[in-house]
Amino acid sequence: MRHLLLDIAPLRTSPAFRRFFIGRAVSGLGGQISVVAVMYQVWESTHSPFWSGSVALAQLVPMLTIGLWGGSVADRADRRSILMATTIAQLVLALLLVGQALWLGTSPASLGPVLALVGLVAAVGAVAAPAGMGVIPRLLPAGQVAAGLALNRLSFQGSMLLGPALGGLIIGYAGLEIAYAVDAASFAAGFLGVLGLPALAPAVRRSGGGVLEGLRFAATQPVVRGVLLVDLAATVLAMPVSLFPLVNEERFGGDPRTLGLFLTAIAVGGVAASLFSGSFTRRTRPGLITIGAAAIWGISLGAVGLVSSPWLCLALLAVAGAADSVSVVTRGTLIQLAVPDDLRGRTAAVEMIVGAGGPEIGNLRGGAVAQLTSGSFALVSGGLTCLLALAAVGATARPMLAFRTT
Repeated sequence: MRHLLLDIAPLRTSPAFRRFFIGRAVSGLGGQISVVAVMYQVWESTHSPFWSGSVALAQLVPMLTIGLWGGSVADRADRRSILMATTIAQLVLALLLVGQALWLGTSPASLGPVLALVGLVAAVGAVAAPAGMGVIPRLLPAGQVAAGLALNRLSFQGSMLLGPALGGLIIGYAGLEIAYAVDAASFAAGFLGVLGLPALAPAVRRSGGGVLEGLRFAATQPVVRGVLLVDLAATVLAMPVSLFPLVNEERFGGDPRTLGLFLTAIAVGGVAASLFSGSFTRRTRPGLITIGAAAIWGISLGAVGLVSSPWLCLALLAVAGAADSVSVVTRGTLIQLAVPDDLRGRTAAVEMIVGAGGPEIGNLRGGAVAQLTSGSFALVSGGLTCLLALAAVGATARPMLAFRTT
């Protein structure tokens, strides 16, 4: 039974990874508290769903425009230095969010400063993320990389579960500025985690540092291309989030309590998969697991469009969330182990952009199909087309399926 549970060997064997993991876990929790604070402040200052939606746009545009450049920087410079500089910048921006909350509160005048600071935070994050993605394979042996990624995934899912609720409590009992201050303190903890890292310059320079070279590598390296195609098949064709309000209205009478549980169910499934991640991180064929998990994601979401029981619907969403976590970890394992160190930053940037853009396109696709048909049809057709696309990827991405970690 023990071999099925989360593998915590990376935390025991690598002090540098342990400090890095704790720092990221704390800063991730603070980031989720800040997400709620921004949502609350924008809504209270405008009472406009348009401006509430603009927060996502303020985050997405810098990520898409700066992400590739951030990957190139990660392949040229010492990654520890990049993470130290970006963490300090994030701390400063969090303190500026505290200052504007104290000065402007939820007045209409706060909208511009909040959106500007959110955009700057996303821009700094777009530089930090590729550097951070290249840290784990430098701290752990190849056999523990998947376990390290699973621990990171558990930390992310945990922050998604706890952070928003904690943020709401802090805002309600202590105030908006205190929520931002907690986020700032979390970046200080993140800085301490980065401070304990060894020097992380690219080990061997076998390529230039150009952005186009990174794109070319991602498009032509068979394992990486297969991983990205699996991600796109799952997100573009079967992303369900935009359909939740409509399905909730069609099937469950529009009960807001049911709607609130949809995303929670996905997160619960993700946490469960992370807790039992030993069942797949100890396997040596991550490519097979990746495509299998993506198929379960598509099947589960397609089935959501067919059931009428709220509890069965939530159970299927939990299965989809678990499959998503498995796929994320194994995709990350393939990316980290199949890519030369001097290309990891740029490849991670491409993966980040695909991971950010794919769900947005998928939600747009689902909404458009549902507008013409129904929410149920959009879910079922999305699941079926996802499976067909995965079958095509499996037939053409043999190196990804054959890849072994040992």
